[in-house]
Amino acid sequence: MKKTSIAVIGAGAFGGWTALCLLERGAQVTLLDAWGPGNSRASSGGETRIMRCTYGPDQPYTELAARSLKLWKKYERQWNRQFFHPSGVLWMVSSKDDAYERGSLHVLRDAGVKFLELSTTQMKKRWPQINFSGVDWGILEADSGYLEARASCQAVVDVFMALGGVYRQLAVLPSGVDESSVKELRFSDGTHLKTDLYVFACGPWLGQLFPKALGNLIQPTKQDIFFFGPPAGEVHFNDTQIPVWGDHGDRFFYGIPGNFSRGFKVADDTRGEPFNPTSGERIVSQETLKRVRDYVGFRFPAMKDAPLIETRVCQYEQTSDSGFIVDRHPQMNNVWLLGGGSGHGFKHGPALGKLMAEMILKDTKPRKCWQLSRLSKEE
Repeated sequence: MKKTSIAVIGAGAFGGWTALCLLERGAQVTLLDAWGPGNSRASSGGETRIMRCTYGPDQPYTELAARSLKLWKKYERQWNRQFFHPSGVLWMVSSKDDAYERGSLHVLRDAGVKFLELSTTQMKKRWPQINFSGVDWGILEADSGYLEARASCQAVVDVFMALGGVYRQLAVLPSGVDESSVKELRFSDGTHLKTDLYVFACGPWLGQLFPKALGNLIQPTKQDIFFFGPPAGEVHFNDTQIPVWGDHGDRFFYGIPGNFSRGFKVADDTRGEPFNPTSGERIVSQETLKRVRDYVGFRFPAMKDAPLIETRVCQYEQTSDSGFIVDRHPQMNNVWLLGGGSGHGFKHGPALGKLMAEMILKDTKPRKCWQLSRLSKEE
């Protein structure tokens, strides 16, 4: 029987895993990316991402993350590689606004995620290097942690090619893509490709390729990341001594400690200014740096005067409800759109790739919460 031929555009967390899962299920797959898997412009670039399951009430992402974590571990065993680091994830919560965390507890239980509710006294005893002022209680996801981002994106593509998939580093030209039907892809080197189906997993570029179908449904925002250097010989700020953490106060700060001696990674999750992922200059804001430095000095007193040793600018591809877009193109039956990671998509790559492969090959519909029809497009 003739295999279904599928082109997947975008080799980040969504596209790479989708291509691999399609290949594993017998499709003939070509994977394309303009700059390569985990490149510095991509939303899946950089060194690390948080693997967590706390997501608030009434959402599909806790269950999806729990499934994804099992798949990360499964593929690690198969490939004899480690990408997931189980440092735990600590949520620091203020009682004045804890609906998100309170609403997460029963969802975590239903998904079979192991966690502990901790009092401030318990947290102070476990992590004396943290100032818990203003924190009333916490959630510890003991089996969560962080993932290697760039390295795992490359590994997915390497395995994909080893299993017979075709990878090409080419840019898809937008001409003819957002018309009545996609008959073939045209590339930056003058070549073209025709397949049975097309999956566009282009992160912040998805709206640029499909302005008619998506309009401004995906908004790329500039997100500044900072790495601070702990004192010489200090071991209390690496991932063996302190978990990944999220601090849900007036602003939501998060951090990944110690990862491969790169320093103490801290970021403000507040959505930044609009950003062009292709031509934007990746220089951090001094205003954001001051805000983050002040926060680090308050919450982690021993890091008060820690030097800034590295920075990174990435972007979120943000939807209005922070949910994914997983749907067929509204006018083209042979085109699937996959995006809207909204700053939390990376961890879901394996589970989402498996879901995409099943939907595409079995011709089924995605969940309503991911369909385009839920979003209101503005011209």
